[in-house]
Amino acid sequence: MSEERKQDLQPQKTQPWQIAAVIVLIAAVFGAGFYAVNRRHISHDAFAKCLADKKVTMYGIYWCEHCAEQKEMFGASFQYVPYVECGIKGSRAEDPVCIQAGIKNLPTWQFPDGTRVEGIKPLEFLSQKSGCNLQ
Repeated sequence: MSEERKQDLQPQKTQPWQIAAVIVLIAAVFGAGFYAVNRRHISHDAFAKCLADKKVTMYGIYWCEHCAEQKEMFGASFQYVPYVECGIKGSRAEDPVCIQAGIKNLPTWQFPDGTRVEGIKPLEFLSQKSGCNLQ
């Protein structure tokens, strides 16, 4: 076997910069994963409680995907948001309270001054409209 062939078959030495690059890459992947998982656990309790104090109400219906998406933006803090369920459990009928209130599209946010906005709204929008601080 020739010397060139023997050298080709020998393992190459790993350079220090290659090791450092792999370590940085692994750390970045774990850091991004950690951020993505923990980002969902940011508490909006104070914001949701402020919406309640200011009498900002969300109308929704249990089978509405958009309503579920809006609730998910708050995470566990949604428990503090004033919420009116417009669906009657076990049927596709709407609660008369929502019909009488003139709720047409869901989700609907109602503010103390009587204004309403329909559809999924970013928390930043709700913060600006309500005057509640989004932390």
